[in-house]
Amino acid sequence: MERTDDGGYEARTSHQSRGFGSVRVRVVVGSTTWSTSVFPDAKRQAYVLPVKQEVRRFEELAVGDEVEVVLHVVEA
Repeated sequence: MERTDDGGYEARTSHQSRGFGSVRVRVVVGSTTWSTSVFPDAKRQAYVLPVKQEVRRFEELAVGDEVEVVLHVVEA
Protein backbone atom coordinates (compact mmCIF):
# COMPACT_ATOMS: atom_id res chain seq x y z
CA MET A 1 0.00 0.00 0.00
CA GLU A 2 1.94 2.97 -1.21
CA ARG A 3 1.05 6.38 0.05
CA THR A 4 -0.25 8.87 -2.48
CA ASP A 5 1.66 12.09 -3.16
CA ASP A 6 -0.92 14.04 -1.17
CA GLY A 7 -0.61 11.67 1.82
CA GLY A 8 -4.05 10.19 1.08
CA TYR A 9 -3.72 6.83 2.73
CA GLU A 10 -1.72 8.14 5.63
CA ALA A 11 -4.26 10.90 6.23
CA ARG A 12 -7.22 8.50 6.10
CA THR A 13 -5.67 6.17 8.67
CA SER A 14 -3.76 8.53 10.97
CA HIS A 15 -6.56 8.50 13.58
CA GLN A 16 -6.46 4.68 13.63
CA SER A 17 -2.69 4.27 13.93
CA ARG A 18 -1.44 2.07 16.76
CA GLY A 19 1.96 1.07 18.12
CA PHE A 20 4.82 1.51 15.63
CA GLY A 21 2.35 3.28 13.33
CA SER A 22 0.56 0.02 12.53
CA VAL A 23 -3.00 0.03 11.19
CA ARG A 24 -5.49 -2.77 11.92
CA VAL A 25 -6.95 -4.30 8.76
CA ARG A 26 -9.14 -7.14 7.52
CA VAL A 27 -7.50 -8.83 4.52
CA VAL A 28 -8.84 -10.94 1.65
CA VAL A 29 -6.46 -12.92 -0.57
CA GLY A 30 -8.13 -15.41 -2.87
CA SER A 31 -10.70 -17.25 -0.75
CA THR A 32 -8.90 -16.52 2.53
CA THR A 33 -9.87 -13.72 4.96
CA TRP A 34 -8.03 -12.79 8.15
CA SER A 35 -7.34 -9.91 10.54
CA THR A 36 -3.87 -8.45 11.01
CA SER A 37 -2.06 -5.13 10.96
CA VAL A 38 -0.04 -3.38 8.28
CA PHE A 39 3.19 -1.68 9.30
CA PRO A 40 4.82 1.44 7.84
CA ASP A 41 8.20 1.06 6.14
CA ALA A 42 9.81 4.51 6.00
CA LYS A 43 12.53 3.40 3.60
CA ARG A 44 9.99 2.24 0.99
CA GLN A 45 7.40 4.92 1.84
CA ALA A 46 4.84 2.10 1.96
CA TYR A 47 3.03 -0.22 4.34
CA VAL A 48 4.04 -3.86 4.79
CA LEU A 49 1.42 -6.62 4.96
CA PRO A 50 2.60 -9.78 6.70
CA VAL A 51 1.00 -12.89 5.15
CA LYS A 52 0.77 -15.92 7.43
CA GLN A 53 2.46 -19.13 6.33
CA GLU A 54 -0.90 -20.90 6.60
CA VAL A 55 -2.41 -18.45 4.08
CA ARG A 56 0.58 -18.73 1.72
CA ARG A 57 0.28 -22.52 1.73
CA PHE A 58 -3.51 -22.60 1.30
CA GLU A 59 -3.45 -20.04 -1.52
CA GLU A 60 -0.32 -21.64 -3.03
CA LEU A 61 1.68 -18.40 -2.93
CA ALA A 62 5.41 -18.24 -3.52
CA VAL A 63 7.97 -15.45 -3.15
CA GLY A 64 7.63 -13.07 -6.08
CA ASP A 65 4.02 -13.99 -6.94
CA GLU A 66 1.71 -11.11 -7.80
CA VAL A 67 -1.44 -11.28 -5.68
CA GLU A 68 -4.68 -9.32 -5.58
CA VAL A 69 -5.23 -8.11 -2.02
CA VAL A 70 -8.33 -6.44 -0.59
CA LEU A 71 -7.77 -4.46 2.62
CA HIS A 72 -10.45 -3.04 4.89
CA VAL A 73 -9.25 -0.69 7.62
CA VAL A 74 -10.73 -1.83 10.93
CA GLU A 75 -12.28 0.94 13.00
CA ALA A 76 -10.81 1.31 16.46
